[in-house]
Amino acid sequence: MGLFDRIKRVFKSNINDIISKAEDPQKVLNQIIIDMNEQLIESKKSVASAIADEKKLERQMNEHLSQSQEWERKAMLAVKAEKDDLAKEALIRKQDIDKIAVSYKGQWEAQHKTVEQLKSSLRQLQQKIEEAQRKKNLLIARAKRAEAQQKINSTLSKMSNNSAFDAFDRMSAKVDQIEAEIDATQELEDLTSGDTLDKQFEALEDPSSGAELLLEQLKGKMEKES
Repeated sequence: MGLFDRIKRVFKSNINDIISKAEDPQKVLNQIIIDMNEQLIESKKSVASAIADEKKLERQMNEHLSQSQEWERKAMLAVKAEKDDLAKEALIRKQDIDKIAVSYKGQWEAQHKTVEQLKSSLRQLQQKIEEAQRKKNLLIARAKRAEAQQKINSTLSKMSNNSAFDAFDRMSAKVDQIEAEIDATQELEDLTSGDTLDKQFEALEDPSSGAELLLEQLKGKMEKES
């Protein structure tokens, strides 16, 4: 399992644990960003260590290549001095060093390839963290809207289950009934008051009262004529 595979597995486990325990989406997202940055720091340390190993292998390879060249120079110097036995010893030493140099070169090339892969993975991780940071506020806003909608739905559900709206409607109908009864009582009072007034006017308009007036007028006329 590679370095970043292990990081992803641990990170995913931690995030699932955070989400299962937390209730505030903002806290969860902030903690995720914190954990991401911590993992990024640890990843950078691991990549830096791998780069250091690569540099060490490269240095050791170059040192042995330099030693190989030096023994070749000494062999050539021995040949010029007509000391073939000494030249052979130098060439044998060069050959041994070349083998070691080839081994270091193979290790260095493998390490270099690994380092390049780690660098690429590190860049991807950093880009994902930067993207997550940009999306964090948007996700928080979406979470808040979802939470608000959930609360509204829950409230409406409770009201429906408890017949709260039915009770409100019944109370409204009761108030309408009370107002109608008050209006009816007032109307009856007005009708009663109107009957009394009408009777008073009817008394004034009583035909017998008119006859008395006519009688008085007739008597007055008769007195004048006499």
